[in-house]
Amino acid sequence: MAIRWPLLVRRTHKWLALVVGVQALLWTLTGMYMVAVHIDIIHGDNLVRPPIEKPFDLSRLAEPSQVIAAAPGVSEVRLQRYFGATVWRAETPEGPRLFDAVTARPLPKPNEAQIRALAKRIYTGDGKIVSVKLLTEARQEMQSRKPPYWQVEFDGWNRPTLYLSPATGELISRRHALWRVFDFAWMLHIMDYDERTDVNNPLLRIATWSTFAMAVMGAWLLIWSFPRRKRKKA
Repeated sequence: MAIRWPLLVRRTHKWLALVVGVQALLWTLTGMYMVAVHIDIIHGDNLVRPPIEKPFDLSRLAEPSQVIAAAPGVSEVRLQRYFGATVWRAETPEGPRLFDAVTARPLPKPNEAQIRALAKRIYTGDGKIVSVKLLTEARQEMQSRKPPYWQVEFDGWNRPTLYLSPATGELISRRHALWRVFDFAWMLHIMDYDERTDVNNPLLRIATWSTFAMAVMGAWLLIWSFPRRKRKKA
């Protein structure tokens, strides 16, 4: 039996359009959201105060070599501030640690009360803290960042949340409702429903090539639909 190519192409084009059309609609809607909301708002830059740069008093500081001796395997040592005081921050194989800048003695990890104080210090909003948790299991919204980390949630319509380091109290990340919507939209846009990071996953490639095939079939059907003039007999 001869294959009726126009009919086969038309039916294939129709079913491809039905399946791919849903994803194309999702691409459009999610793309509109990601363009409409400014990326700085998505990043939550407005939720935290920028660090105040002040010169360090270097006259009484312990030598970095003392910090290295106290924590073998250190790969980096740098000065920073902790509750307004100057400290040495050392990057060790076990993670970052803080040392007194004058005595080079290790400082204890911040407790919950200190984490609350640090969060209030950097948060720009007026909302009160409604929840403080030390998380030991990974959260989807923290993506590839591994726990533990402190989660500090503030009152507000957009559920502003700060994540702080349990070792140094440093800000790790900030999250809010608009970011969470963006993350969901990004998942739908790139079709990575697991990690939400792979922009070259098999589902996306299948959808892309299916869309291309649908376009080629549609172009062929358009050309085929034009009336063809019959040649006159000599």
